[in-house]
Amino acid sequence: MPRPIEALIHTDALAHNLLRARECAPDARVWAVVKANAYGHGIERAYAGLRGADGFALLDLNEAERLRALDWRGPILLLEGVFEPRDLELCSRLNLWHVVHCEQQIDWLAAHKTHQPHRVFLKMNSGMNRLGFRPSAFRTAWARLNALPQVDEIALVTHFSDADADRFGANGIEHQVQVFHEATQDLPGERSLANSAATLRHLADARVRSDWVRAGIMSYGGVPDYPEHDGVHWNLRPAMTLRSRLLAVQSLAPGESVGYGSAFVAERPQRIGIVACGYADGYPRHAGSGTPVLVDGVRTATVGRVSMDMIAVDLTPVPAAQMGSEVTLWGEGPRGTRLPIDEVARAAGTIGYELMCALAQRVPVSVA
Repeated sequence: MPRPIEALIHTDALAHNLLRARECAPDARVWAVVKANAYGHGIERAYAGLRGADGFALLDLNEAERLRALDWRGPILLLEGVFEPRDLELCSRLNLWHVVHCEQQIDWLAAHKTHQPHRVFLKMNSGMNRLGFRPSAFRTAWARLNALPQVDEIALVTHFSDADADRFGANGIEHQVQVFHEATQDLPGERSLANSAATLRHLADARVRSDWVRAGIMSYGGVPDYPEHDGVHWNLRPAMTLRSRLLAVQSLAPGESVGYGSAFVAERPQRIGIVACGYADGYPRHAGSGTPVLVDGVRTATVGRVSMDMIAVDLTPVPAAQMGSEVTLWGEGPRGTRLPIDEVARAAGTIGYELMCALAQRVPVSVA
């Protein structure tokens, strides 16, 4: 019998979350963002739930090849563009759209020989200060691209740094929206402004509405503005469940400890369950005592340190638990119970994105 840990990918939840993006932006087309191997869910596994998108957005050329191998013939966008000149050859062969965020990428396009002009998304650095042309240089970059026979349509894109919260006590996107619209006034081309957070929070602002929205974390049921809001508030469903079982049950006397470093010491007689899950499976090692977990669908918490292959949980709220009892680390539990990945991540001092992407290769994954 294999070790009892497994991850489940819920394609019905992926399709539901994609529909939520459409409901938020009924006049826009939707990119399903599948970078980082579909946020750890696996592109091939997530495809059935996300194929209703208008396009897929990602980073790596090999991921684009995998999508074409799945017989996807629609748009694929490289969110960081190409990394060297020869990447443009694959863009031509696979009919990939790509972001242009620097002068070198324009130089590479100018030297590229192609029979089919490229569709590009010119990126503005409107305040994130990672990639893109500053507003003062944006029109010059657009004019360079527009003069190239290697370029067909030019769309305009930017990325918000604070769409999930306020910024210095003010609307988190106002400074960037204003800069973007001032710099792109009268320029032709489709626009893409809204990431998941902006799609959920800011599309009431007509200036944020655009031709394409980018459904990233929301596609997987993650909540970009947790804990201000949760999945129930936004009507998002978890697309990944990580579950395991109890390997053993220990009874601690007052003063006895469990795990490395004696990080947890019992103050009273206490039953402890040992779960087949550890940091080698992708569970966060820095999750301290009190991180939520479900045992047979009943909410309880971890105790002591996370080790490579095991964690310990308090069985006080689950007196009937025994070896083999089901443990939900995050996602959908038994009998309609649910443990949001964002809640687990917050208890561990991180974000749900990281937990999704950190799922270890040794964990068996199946599609539910």
